[in-house]
Amino acid sequence: MRRWMMGAALAAFAGGGALATQEPDYNAWPLLPAVFESTGGGGIMIGEYEPVVIEDRCLTRFTATTPDGAVYRNIVLFRAVPAQGGILCTDGAWRALDGDAQGTTPFRVFIRDGVRRRAP
Repeated sequence: MRRWMMGAALAAFAGGGALATQEPDYNAWPLLPAVFESTGGGGIMIGEYEPVVIEDRCLTRFTATTPDGAVYRNIVLFRAVPAQGGILCTDGAWRALDGDAQGTTPFRVFIRDGVRRRAP
C-alpha cells in the first residue's frame, strides 16, 4: 500500500509540471502599433507609446485620448525581465504627468533587437 501511495504521489508531482503554463512565444506577438485602444476600454486611445529599457525598467511617456478628443499625457514604468533573447516589460504602473491620476496596467510589451511587440 505504501509503495502505491508513493507511486501515486510521484506521478501527481511529475504530472503537475505538464500542467504548468508554458511561457508564450513573445516573438509571435503582434507588433506594437502607433495607436491602440487602452486595456481599460472606454474608447480611450493610446499614442506615442515607445518604451525603452533602462537597466531593470522599461519606461515610456504616452498620450491617452478620450473619444471627445481630450488628450492626457502620462508616463508608465514597467519591470524589465530578460526573456527569449529580449526584454519583457511587465507589471506596469502609470501616472498622469500632471499628478492627477495613477494606476497599474496589465499591458505587456516585448522588446528584442529594437522591435516592440504587444501581448495579444
